[in-house]
Formats: sequence, structure tokens, C-alpha cells
Amino acid sequence: MKKGITGGIVLLASIWMIIFIPGQILSQQNMRLRDYGIEIGVLDPGEWNAITDVQGVEVGHVTLIKGDEIRTGVTAILPHRGNIFQEKVPAAVYTGNGFGKLAGSTQVQELGNIETPVILTNTLSVPNAANALISYTLSQSGNKSVRSVNPLVGETNDGYLNDIRGRHIMESHVLQAIDSASSGPVAEGNVGAGTGTSCFGFKGGIGTASRVVPKILGGYTVGVLVQSNFGGVLRINGVPVGKEFGQFAFKEALDAADGSCMIVVATDAPLSHRNLERLAKRALLGLGNTGGIASNGSGDYVIAFSTYEGNFIPYRMKSYEGTQTSMHNDAMSVLFMAVIEATEEAILNSLCAAESMTGRNRHYRKKLPMENVLQLMGQ
Repeated sequence: MKKGITGGIVLLASIWMIIFIPGQILSQQNMRLRDYGIEIGVLDPGEWNAITDVQGVEVGHVTLIKGDEIRTGVTAILPHRGNIFQEKVPAAVYTGNGFGKLAGSTQVQELGNIETPVILTNTLSVPNAANALISYTLSQSGNKSVRSVNPLVGETNDGYLNDIRGRHIMESHVLQAIDSASSGPVAEGNVGAGTGTSCFGFKGGIGTASRVVPKILGGYTVGVLVQSNFGGVLRINGVPVGKEFGQFAFKEALDAADGSCMIVVATDAPLSHRNLERLAKRALLGLGNTGGIASNGSGDYVIAFSTYEGNFIPYRMKSYEGTQTSMHNDAMSVLFMAVIEATEEAILNSLCAAESMTGRNRHYRKKLPMENVLQLMGQ
């Protein structure tokens, strides 16, 4: 598939269903939090209320469903469509709880940049996804002499619904997700890396949201995409939904809260590695607002990057001195608010958009019953 395709393609081979989903496909079919009249925070969202509101960012999904056992996929986030290895973007990683396998994170923290697309998938598919990113980078024009690549791959464990031990994600699936990536509305719920995930005991998935800072404060955009797969006591706009439903962590099983959440933050604000890390920290406050507790077995990571083109980092050093535009520390607070609101809404969008699913060993996750939520919230 090539950039610009506007329809999903479903390939049926034997009993496989492999769905290549550009970012904009399916988003209008799935209800989102604001479709129910629930608004998080005080800042306005961007045009799509998605990470793709940040200029240059593209998202693509590949969803794998087969028989009763396979429920998994890949989500690709591209900071820009050019050669990312040759034009790296400033970035940072923040670890809320480190029970996870975020490949490539230490180099991002050491050098302060990203040089590949960001890939999200399931835990045991991280090696294949990393190999795919290496293949993708080495094949790009201008990279013929490249001898080292830092693939950035995040994950959550979808083994409750998915046959994760089968390791069904192939390099080709990752490359297809990258190739299908596009701007515009983003598919959410049971797609890509969110196909087999769970959240607060309900069906989780992919979710996204954005916030635009008022022009008087810079007019910058902050976008967030999450892969929700964690537990706690669900809250929606401050309402203790999980408590009222009687569905929450530790009610019946000590491991009920375990899981993970991958959070990807993009902004067009000119931020240094240091301030991107500070921005990433605040995303976890948004997770906390939804009732997540970053349990012992939860891998909660935030990857934050800036698409401000003037700060792209060339692979080949042009001089011994480099300059970057960077926002003042005193200007960061409104961006902190933006990322908190967008993360909270992205997680809730992942729940709203997800559909009930039966998977491995007939395990079942029901969708969040929004009609009951609305009654509880007096909507």
C-alpha cells in the first residue's frame, strides 16, 4: 500500500483476516468520548483531535485476526515522512513503571533524538518489529553506508486475548503499517497494536487526542496516541465509574491491575530533549486521572518528540557547533496542561472506540457500556 490510499484493504488468505489501516480509516465508524458529550479539560482539541494534528505526524495500523486465537497487530507512528535517520527529531523517553520491553530507549535518552518511526506491538513481537525497522531504514535512499540503527519499539502484553506465544507479527506487517501511515483522523479501538488489549477490565485498544495552545501562548499543538492495556479504578471526567460498576483492581484477584500503557506524545513546539522529558512526565498525570495506578507488573512508558523542523538533527555533522530553538522553561506549563488533558482523553477514547472481543481460550472482554456510563454521569 502507498501513502494516500483512503480505503481499508482486507486480504483473506485461508481464514486469515489481515487489515491494513491508514490512520484515517474507521475513525468515523467508532464513537469517541466527545460524541457522547463528554469533554475533558479546558483546552481545545485540534481538527482531528488526534496525534496527527501535529504537522507531519502520520499513523498506520496493521490488524491481525485469525480463528479463535490470534488478536494482535502493529501501529506505526511517523514523526515525518522523510528519511528520519538522516533528519532525526528531538525526543525523550520517560519511564513511569519499567516492567516492559521498550527497545531503543537508552539511546534516545543518551542522544536526545529518534531516528526511526515509532512502532507499537505485542511484547513477544518486539524483536521482529525491531528487525523490520532496521530493514526499513537500511533500504531508504541515502542510507547505503549506514552501519548502525536504533529501532524504537514499544509494547504491551495482549496475551489474555491473543496467542502471544505464536509470535504472529512478521517484519512484513510492520513495513505495511509504516507504508500505510497517513495524516488525518486516526483509527481507534480494536486496531493495530490495540487489537488484543484490555483496560480497566474492559476492552482496551488504540486511542488518540490532541490539544491546541492559545495563540497568545504560542499556538502549539500537542498530540497523544496510547496503547491502553492496564488496570486500576476507572474514572471518567472525575466520576468513579469503576467503583460504581463494581469493577476495579483487587476486587477479586491480586493481579487484576497488571498490564501496560504505551503513550506517544508529539508536539510542534520547539522543545529540547530536557523539556521533552518534562513533557513526557506529565502524560502520566493524565493516565492517573483515568484511574490507572502503574501497578508492579505494568510497563508505563512515554515517548515524546518534537516535529519543529528547524530542530531536526542531521545524520552528518555539518559543523562542530549546532544550534536549536528552544522554548523557555516558563513557557512550558501550558504544554504540561495540554499533554495531561490529551493523554486522559486518548485513554478514554481507546475505551469508547473498542468493541467486545472473544479470543484465546474463549477469553472475553466486553466493551465499556457507555449507555450505563452516561446514566451514571447524568448525561
